[in-house]
Amino acid sequence: MDRRTKIAAVAAALLITAGAGGSATASGDGKGGSREAAALTGTAKLYRPAGDDITFSFDAHLAAKDTMDPQAATGTFRYSHYKNGKGGYAVAKVDCLTTGGKVAVVTGVVTETDLDHLRGKRVGISVHDDGKRDRLGYSWVGRDAHLEVPPCLSAAPFEKVRAGTGDFRVLPWRLDYPTE
Repeated sequence: MDRRTKIAAVAAALLITAGAGGSATASGDGKGGSREAAALTGTAKLYRPAGDDITFSFDAHLAAKDTMDPQAATGTFRYSHYKNGKGGYAVAKVDCLTTGGKVAVVTGVVTETDLDHLRGKRVGISVHDDGKRDRLGYSWVGRDAHLEVPPCLSAAPFEKVRAGTGDFRVLPWRLDYPTE
């Protein structure tokens, strides 16, 4: 198994172990209270014609009080990648979440994995919540995939989610700019 396959496997496993997570709070307490500043939740499998089982799950949130600090985000994400009984998984603790419209970027440090080279490494994932055609991207692509990923960054959502499996929910970031 090549390095990219192992990393993708770990990513998919992280998502499986995280579970689907909750749903984003759109209106707070229903009595005019504040909603969270941003969120990314849900689970999906990637489309692979060769039969790979690749799953991503998210439960990432940015509290209303932290709206101007995306690195105060909390939660986990999980991913795994298996094929023919081989592969791996990873679970990451969220350290940044940014969203805009129906796109989210989340980064986190791998805290649990069966691939030792990933433990303690930051990875980034992007999601495009497009209803029945969600997409996903991840930081471990390209020639320099082994480099340290800065907080809040990932590749564009280039992967297709398998039909019928995507239920990502992106709550757009609500920025509160100071008034003059």
